[in-house]
Amino acid sequence: MNPRSPPARPHIGFHLSSFSTNTEWAEDDAWDSTSDSESPRHSTLTTSWNRPPASSSITAPKKVPRASSNSSSSTLAFSYTHVHAPSSYPPKNEDPTSAEAPKNGWTIVRTSHNRQGSESRQDSKTDGKNSQSDTYGNHSADADVEGDMILGDLEPEMGTTDGSASGGAPAPHSKAKHNLGSVRNDIDDIVTDPLNGIKNRRPRDPSPAPPHLKDANSKSGSDSREKSEKLMRERSIKTNRRHKFVECLSSQDVNIGELRKLAWAGIPRDLRPMAWQLLLGYLPLPTPLRSTTLTRKRGEYQSMVELAFARGREGLDQQIWHQIEIDVPRTRPGVRLWMHEATQRSLERILYVWAIRHPASGYVQGINDLVTPFFQVFLSAYIDSEPEDFDPHLLPTNALSAVEADSFWCLSRLLDGIQDNYIFAQPGIQRSVRRMAELVARIDAPLFAHLESQNVEFMQFAFRWMNCLLMREISVQNTIRMWDTYLAEGPDAFSQFHLYVCSAFLVRWSEKLRKMDFQGIIMFLQSLPTQDWGDHEIEMLLSEAFVLNSIWQNAQSHFNGK
Repeated sequence: MNPRSPPARPHIGFHLSSFSTNTEWAEDDAWDSTSDSESPRHSTLTTSWNRPPASSSITAPKKVPRASSNSSSSTLAFSYTHVHAPSSYPPKNEDPTSAEAPKNGWTIVRTSHNRQGSESRQDSKTDGKNSQSDTYGNHSADADVEGDMILGDLEPEMGTTDGSASGGAPAPHSKAKHNLGSVRNDIDDIVTDPLNGIKNRRPRDPSPAPPHLKDANSKSGSDSREKSEKLMRERSIKTNRRHKFVECLSSQDVNIGELRKLAWAGIPRDLRPMAWQLLLGYLPLPTPLRSTTLTRKRGEYQSMVELAFARGREGLDQQIWHQIEIDVPRTRPGVRLWMHEATQRSLERILYVWAIRHPASGYVQGINDLVTPFFQVFLSAYIDSEPEDFDPHLLPTNALSAVEADSFWCLSRLLDGIQDNYIFAQPGIQRSVRRMAELVARIDAPLFAHLESQNVEFMQFAFRWMNCLLMREISVQNTIRMWDTYLAEGPDAFSQFHLYVCSAFLVRWSEKLRKMDFQGIIMFLQSLPTQDWGDHEIEMLLSEAFVLNSIWQNAQSHFNGK
């Protein structure tokens, strides 16, 4: 076994062809790890990680029980059932060699409670690199399984090229895998020094300009002229800000104060990887020190991984590893990047190494979410495509290792400032939620009074906001924009400034909440209408939080009721 890798096991993920680019995913309905208390028999994979060979005689796993229709909001809104066993378990009355037979792997189905059976879709890989085959069949589920949506299939076992245990011929109807992104040609230079990526980044094609006006005197022509002028002003502002960023980052000794001022209002996407590493103190400010520092820190991380996994699964802390095994496949469900095996294995290593290095807290559910912004941002430095649609397996090994190591160290820097959120009894979160309630009572007394009258406790909804830094409420892209400002605010922002962001976030819904009863309030706050938020909404939220911070940060007596 390669000591650099976690113990081998089937990859849990969803095939890309099951999703369109417009797929909406009710994330909190599917996975809410903060309310989980899973045992192995209730996990999404009911078999052992180390599956026996096809010739072994074993008992087929039991199906996951369906969720009750009147289950509480803390449980899954629907259950996940393994409809098709691996290919070593041929379906009854079917020829296992038939093209219509299910592929090797588990098919995960979202089950409902209002109809029986469904048509299922099987996807199988024809090779391990650039192609996959989609086979559509009408295999009925087991008699007592209700299925209405195929969520995806587990990937075939390692060492096979066609999704079958025996390594037979590829399934028919194969087609080429979608182009998942392009790797930059200067990737080796970027690994050595992120500044090289900024200097050599190819400019993106500018968005098309509005058409020339034919009738400047008409009303529609006047509106178009105003829009054109506004667009030109916005482009000019962005170009000017970018020039200031590049000038700041390119200096021999970066002025961290100037970088913080620029970063507060957002960082250009292609400059973000380097800017974040500088703001976190991971990347040295003087240019001559960067290459040696990155080489040393990445080497240290690789040594920790090799030491942690040197003895295989038997040498791991089983309690920590079991929880990581549960949480990693649930990270950002529906986002392609986090379905890939390479991404999930990197995440496992990052979380396990961090946990054993911090025994006071160990691994706590929610920390897996905090890795995702770092990984996506640092990955973007090496590719010319959208990180969420990219397969990290396409990266050279040194680049993927750099992304993983940099994500680990930056996660460590972030958690150093909020580690009391994750130690026993989580006193940091308890303190923040209590202060948030006191703050809301001051800034929106009618809302606070209504929540009290309905017996709504802040801990019932704000705990997750503090534990996951609002990442369950907004998209990763929104989170990344918000972290630009957090990092610009300084090392205490993820605890102090975040308190005011959460307070402003709650007050934003004040008018609606004051018309709801207890059940309506809890359900609304657990599934907020923020799926379509963009930078504008996040910047408004940050501005409101800044105002609250300016007024109340030094007014501690108000929090004590004096």
